[in-house]
Amino acid sequence: MSIRAVIFDIYNTLLKKGPPPPDATQRWDALWQTMLGAPARLSLAEFAKACGRLGTREHDAARAIGVKYPEVYWPQIMAEACPELAALPAEKREKFIFQHAGLRHTIRPMPGAVEALNEFGGDGILLGLASNAQPYTLRELEQTLTDAGLSRQLFNPALCMFSFEVGFSKPDPHFFRLLTARLRLMGVQTTETLMIGNSPENDVIPARAQGWQIWHLTAEGVESVKHTGAWSDAAKWFKQKRGAS
Repeated sequence: MSIRAVIFDIYNTLLKKGPPPPDATQRWDALWQTMLGAPARLSLAEFAKACGRLGTREHDAARAIGVKYPEVYWPQIMAEACPELAALPAEKREKFIFQHAGLRHTIRPMPGAVEALNEFGGDGILLGLASNAQPYTLRELEQTLTDAGLSRQLFNPALCMFSFEVGFSKPDPHFFRLLTARLRLMGVQTTETLMIGNSPENDVIPARAQGWQIWHLTAEGVESVKHTGAWSDAAKWFKQKRGAS
């Protein structure tokens, strides 16, 4: 089967999530003071708890009306937890939220991901993204790609789906069903679509259920399991497959 479209997960597929920076608490205090013009009214831990309570409320409300895998819109959650943030101009508010994300985790490219993107692009192959993500995720991705000399324009906007935009998350089958419909409008069949992700539950199983081809991204492949391994393995397999088409 040939491949005409490749859809990528983001976290721990294209971007490696790491632990918070060791000075996160101090940086939080400085961020609040600089952006909001006063000493921090909430500690970083208190703010996280407030956001967590609001997120749980939103998830419960969504599940009550039948959304099995609900997603929140993080900027709204943060603005409710911190009314001072809601009063900022949009550009400053986005900057605050992005910098706060950098206090919750660190980001770097997944080993081999940048090199593999160069292999997967070209020859009319459509690239897309399917991720449980928030707006700050896209800034993290853009910054990482820019640092590597690439651009998010690699990915076709019509084939990019993010949980914060639709209000539900993977592994909801509708997530992949919607992308399947978009691919069909482009003349791409399910059997011509490849999903690359690190999560069996969120990526491999629901994509396969739609009839897509899959690559399970792992540190090491398993000889008895097809289509699994690191980025270098995926790129090699894809190159061989494309050459055989």
